[in-house]
Amino acid sequence: MNNSNRLGCLTQTGALAALIAVFVIAGVAFASGSNMFNPGALNDQRGESIRGVSSHAEIAECNACHVAPWGSATMADRCMDCHKNVASQMLDAAQLHGMIAQKSPDASCRDCHKEHRGAAASLTDLDERTFPHEAFGFALNKHQQTKAGAPIVCADCHENDVSTFAADSCQTCHSDLDIAFTQAHTRAYGSDCLACHDGVDRYSAFNHNAYAFKLDGGHANIDCAKCHANPRTVADLQSAPQNCYACHQQDDKHLGEYGQQCETCHVASDWKNATFDHDRFASSSSCVACHAEPQEHFGQFGTECATCHTTNAWKPATYNGIHTFPIDHGDGNGSCQTCHPNSLTTYTCYGCHEHTETKIESKHLKEGISNFQDCMECHSDGSKHKDGDHDD
Repeated sequence: MNNSNRLGCLTQTGALAALIAVFVIAGVAFASGSNMFNPGALNDQRGESIRGVSSHAEIAECNACHVAPWGSATMADRCMDCHKNVASQMLDAAQLHGMIAQKSPDASCRDCHKEHRGAAASLTDLDERTFPHEAFGFALNKHQQTKAGAPIVCADCHENDVSTFAADSCQTCHSDLDIAFTQAHTRAYGSDCLACHDGVDRYSAFNHNAYAFKLDGGHANIDCAKCHANPRTVADLQSAPQNCYACHQQDDKHLGEYGQQCETCHVASDWKNATFDHDRFASSSSCVACHAEPQEHFGQFGTECATCHTTNAWKPATYNGIHTFPIDHGDGNGSCQTCHPNSLTTYTCYGCHEHTETKIESKHLKEGISNFQDCMECHSDGSKHKDGDHDD
C-alpha cells in the first residue's frame, strides 16, 4: 500500500488548483473595483470637510474605516479619528454622546449609525432602549406602554421622522386613557403639552406643599385655576401671585387699613383666629392715631383708650387707671356713668344719695364755703367732710 500521500486531497495538484483559484478571485475583484466585497454604496450626506472629504461617499479606501482582523484598533477608533468633536462629547456626561456612553457603555458607533445602505439612506437609526430621550427635553419614564399594553415606539409620537413631533399625539393617546380629563385639561391649559410637561410626570399627585406656597386650610381643596389663571407655560404657572391680598382684596373687611400683609395676623388654617402683633403696626402710642373713637362711647370716655383696653384683646375692657376717688364709694354698685354721665373727663356728685344741687349749696354756704362745685378738691377720698376734721 502506498503511504507516501498522507495529506489526502492536499496534493501538489490540489495546492496548484487552490493557488490558481485565489489568483482568479483576486483578478475578478481587481477588475470590478472591489465591488464584489462592497455591501452597498456609502452615504452621501454632506457636512464639514474632514481630512479632505465632506461625505462618506467620497471615502475611497476601505481601511479608512475598517481594520484588519489582526489589528488592535476598532472601527469605533477609526470613527473617532475623524469625528473628534464626537470623541470630546463622549467624555462629557452632559453631552448627547456622553449620555449614551454612560447609559450604554458597550454601545458602538454603528449601533446607531448604519452605513453601506445607499447614498440617500439615513445615517442614524435610534435604539429606543439605549437612546437618552431625556437629553432632548422629554423623558420616557412614564411613556413605556400604550393603553393596550404594547411598547411605545418612536413612530407613536414622531410618525415617520424622528426629527419632528406630531403635536396631536399627546391628545390622541391620552384621550384613549381618559377622554373627559384630557378635554377638560386642554380647555384649561391649552394644547401645547410640551410647554409644561417633560415626561417625568411631575404634575401627577403634585405636592404643592413641597414648594414655598403651602396649601393648607381653605386652600387645600381649591381648584388650580383659581390661582393659576389661564396658564400656558411653566413660567405662567410659576407667576401666580403668592400674597393673600392678590386674591382676597375684595374680601378685606379692614378696607386696606392694616395693609396687605394679611399673614401678619392671619393663618390659612384658621382665618378667624387672628393674632395681632400690635408692635408691627403702631407707629404712635396714641390709639386714636389708628382707631377712631368707636360709636359705642358716644364721646364719653375720651381718647386714652389704654385706660380700659389692652392690645391683647379689645374686649372685655377693664379700667386700669389710677382712680383717686374710691370706685366702691357708696353702695359700690354704680357704673361709670353714675358719676361720669357725659364723659370720663368730667364728673358730678349730684343725683346720688342725698346729693342734690340745692341741698349741697345750702349746707356749704351755711359753713361759709362758697367754692363747693369742685367736690374732689375737698372730698378726694370720698369722706363726708374735708379730712374728716369737722362735723356736719
